[in-house]
Amino acid sequence: MKSTVLILVTLFGLTALAQEQKNQVPQISVTGEGKVKVIPDQALINVGFQNSGKDAKEVKSLNDEVVDKVIKFLKKAGIPATDFKTNNVSLNKSYDYEKKKYNFQANQSLTITLKDLSKYDDIMMGLNDAGVNSIQGVEFKSSKMADYEKEARKNAVLNAKQKATDYVSVLGQKVGKALLITDNSQSYTPQPMYKGNMMMAMAADGATPRETLAVGELEINTNVSVTFALE
Repeated sequence: MKSTVLILVTLFGLTALAQEQKNQVPQISVTGEGKVKVIPDQALINVGFQNSGKDAKEVKSLNDEVVDKVIKFLKKAGIPATDFKTNNVSLNKSYDYEKKKYNFQANQSLTITLKDLSKYDDIMMGLNDAGVNSIQGVEFKSSKMADYEKEARKNAVLNAKQKATDYVSVLGQKVGKALLITDNSQSYTPQPMYKGNMMMAMAADGATPRETLAVGELEINTNVSVTFALE
């Protein structure tokens, strides 16, 4: 009886394996890459300023004056209030052991979205005049980034399909429908194009005007893995 049961189980297993092999679809897995180069039309400008002194209220008041000047300048320059914001505000206390007294330092940083790059130099000069003394980073971006990312994704899938076609064409087979698509892309982050002291970037009064902005191109990369059925 036990032998009969064992035979039946074995036969069932072999039948299931044969059926699985019969139903298995011939397939090919490839990766595809999509690239789109974009000329930026906007910039994120991160700037900061600081004041130090012996009295906490005094250094905070000095920073408040700079904030007021910066905001008034940006509004006058036509930058909407929604396009600039405060990122960080701090008031630090330190002790000078040599002089045996406390010092205070007030810091504040702002991020400005500049949607007209032709205003870049004027904005930078105006911020400097208002009391901003450091550029913490400038990043380029595009107002149509979502559209370009969509285009890059489509290019990646087309690239994958072309690769699959190249491989199987020599075998007399054709690429069928996609069975699985996996997005391997990493999150895109615009890279800072400049960091440094504001004063180093500003030309001296009376100096010959110079070009200070090299926009270049942004490259959006998308990578996918696609498994195709073969016909």
